[in-house]
Amino acid sequence: MHKIWLMIDPKLALIGLAGFLLALALSIHYILLVNSSYYDFLQGPPISPEAAAKMTPLPSGK
Repeated sequence: MHKIWLMIDPKLALIGLAGFLLALALSIHYILLVNSSYYDFLQGPPISPEAAAKMTPLPSGK
């Protein structure tokens, strides 16, 4: 393994890896923020009006 690091500059490789991971993280977060109508992690997946009509309210705790 150490021979690989003799061929590649470790500082440049780690900076490249960090840059790639940062770009990947930002792109994933951007995709999730833009497509909030597809799946909103706060509200859950969207449901159809027919499924909403079949739902009944929860009983009260009284």
